[in-house]
Amino acid sequence: MLTALLLGALSALDVPLPPPPPGMRLLAQATLEPVADAGALDAGVADSPLDGGRPTAAELLRARGTAEQEKTAEGESELDELKALEEASLDPTASADATLRQTVSRLGYGSMVRDRLEERLLEAEASGEDLPFALAPVTDVATFDVTQVASTYDIPVEMQPLVAQYVRFFQGNGRRWFRKWMARGSRFIPLMQPLLEERGLPRDLVYLSMIESGFNTQARSWARAVGPWQFIAGTAKMFRLKDDFWVDERRDPIKSTIAAAQYLGVLRESLGHWYLAWAGYNTGGNRVQWMMDKYGTKDWWTLADKRGFARETKHYVPKLIACALVAKYPEAFGFSKDEFEFEGPFEYDEVKLTDSVDLEVLAVASGSSLEELHELNPELKRWCTPPASEKEPYSFRLPKGKRETFEAAFAKYAPSEKLHFAIHRVVKGDTLSVIARKYHSAQEAILRMSGLTSAKALRVGQDLVVPVPSPAALRAGKADVALERQVVRARRTGLVAARPEDEVPAGAGAVTISVSTGGTVTTEKVGGKTRVTYGVARGDSLWTIARRFDVHVADLKEWNEVLNTASGLKVGLPLTIWPGGKANLAGAVEKKK
Repeated sequence: MLTALLLGALSALDVPLPPPPPGMRLLAQATLEPVADAGALDAGVADSPLDGGRPTAAELLRARGTAEQEKTAEGESELDELKALEEASLDPTASADATLRQTVSRLGYGSMVRDRLEERLLEAEASGEDLPFALAPVTDVATFDVTQVASTYDIPVEMQPLVAQYVRFFQGNGRRWFRKWMARGSRFIPLMQPLLEERGLPRDLVYLSMIESGFNTQARSWARAVGPWQFIAGTAKMFRLKDDFWVDERRDPIKSTIAAAQYLGVLRESLGHWYLAWAGYNTGGNRVQWMMDKYGTKDWWTLADKRGFARETKHYVPKLIACALVAKYPEAFGFSKDEFEFEGPFEYDEVKLTDSVDLEVLAVASGSSLEELHELNPELKRWCTPPASEKEPYSFRLPKGKRETFEAAFAKYAPSEKLHFAIHRVVKGDTLSVIARKYHSAQEAILRMSGLTSAKALRVGQDLVVPVPSPAALRAGKADVALERQVVRARRTGLVAARPEDEVPAGAGAVTISVSTGGTVTTEKVGGKTRVTYGVARGDSLWTIARRFDVHVADLKEWNEVLNTASGLKVGLPLTIWPGGKANLAGAVEKKK
C-alpha cells in the first residue's frame, strides 16, 4: 500500500524517483526493527542518480525533516519516520500497513508529505483501487506484530501462541502439504472468492476451504465429509447439495462454495463472531452455543481454554488464521515462488446435454482428455453424465474454448456410438456374469461404469450402470460400438471378467448355502490330518465349495492345479481339500484302505 501512496504523493510533488539501489530494506522491516542511524541511511541514498540535476525525493524529504528538527524536540522522532518513508520511496517492492497510517498521523499538520499521502489514500478508497502490500520477511513468528497486516484481511486475524505454532508447522513438517494447497489455490481461490463476496461474505473465508481440504474436490474425511468444503451428508442436504446415484455436488467447487457461504452466513448471524462461526463449522453451531451459554462468554479464546471442545475444534480457529497469514504472504514466511507448481485457472465453457452421454464420447468430441473433463465436472460419480431431457438438460463443463469444436463433432455421432444403459438394482444371489448375460452386456464394462474394481464387490440393493447395445444393434444382431469401447477401456485399466465359478453371489455372507447332494465326499487320514476328495456337482462354484469346507478359494487353487487352467471347474472333477474346523462333512464316506 505504501508504494502506491508514496508514488502518488511524490509524483504530485513533481519529484522524480530514482531506481532502487540494491540491498535496500523493505519498509516493513523498518517498522519491525529500530531504524538505522541517520549516517547509515544517508550513505544508502547519497549516490542515487539524478534526472536533469534535480534533487531526489529522498533529499527533499530529508531537507524537510531537518527543518522540523530545528524547530521542535520531537524532530528526531519525525526524522526517523521520514527516513522510513525515504526507504520506501526508493524501493518499489516495499509497502506498509496500519503502522504507516500511525506514522503518517504523527507527521505535523501542514506537512506537504502528509497532505499528499492522505489525499492519495482517499482517492484510492473512493475508487475502490486495491493498493499493493508486501510484507518483509518474518524472522520471529512469536513476536510478529499481526496488526501490520490485519487491515489487508476482511476476516479477523490475531497472533496467539497456537497461531504461531501452526505457522511454524506450515513452514516445517507441513510444508509439502502447504505447497500442494497453494498450488491448487491458484486454481480455486479466484473462482471461490467472488462467490463468497456476491453473497455478502468476506473473501478471505476462502482459507477455510484451504484448511478443510487443501482445495481438493475429491477429499473425503474419516467422518465421510466430502469435497473442498467438507460437507457431511446431513448438512449438504440442508443446503440443497444433491448426492445421488449419479452426482455428488459436494465435490463441485462452485455449488459447494455457494452452500458453504449460506452455511457460514447462518453461523455468523446466530453466533455473533467469525471465530465462533468457524468453530461452529467444525463442530456444529449448537455445540458452540451450548459452550457460550455454559461459560457466559462470547470470546472465542476464553472458550477455547475451557473444557468442552474437542482438540480439533480448539485448533481450528488458530489454524485458519495461520493458513491465511502464510497463504497471503508466503514469501514473508519463508516460502519462495519456485516451491509452488501453480495450477491454471478454473475456466470452462458450458453445454446443455439432453441425454446421458459416455464421457469418452464427450472427450473425443471436444478434443479433451478424460482427466480434464473430470477436473471440470468433479461431481460426476460415473463414466457418463446423468439422465437428462430437453426439458431438464444437464449442464456439462468443457475446457475453455472447446464448445464450438464439441458441438460440431458431437452432432455427427451416430446413435450407436453414444451411450445406452440400463440401471440394475442388485438382489440376493446376483452375480456379475448373470447380470451381463441378462442385458447383453459385458462384465468389464459394468465394472468400469459402476466404479467397481471386482465382481466380488456386489452388494444387495446396490445400483449398477449396465451399458447395453443400442436398440438398432440388438435388432440387427450386431456389435455395439459404444459397448465395445467401454470393454476396451475397462481392460486397459486392468478390469477383467470373472469366471462364474469364482464369483461370490450378492448377499451370500448373510444367507445359508445349501449343500449340493450331487457331490461325493470321501475322507481319509493323512499324517494325522483329514483330507477330503470332493466330486464337483452341477451348480457348484469355487466359492460355494470353499464355503462348505471352511477354506479359501485360493487354497482350492493351490491344492488343485487343474483349477488354474483354462478347463477350470467341471462336473465330476475330483478336488483335493484339507477342510477347516467348521467344514460341513455331511454325507462323507471314509476311504477304505
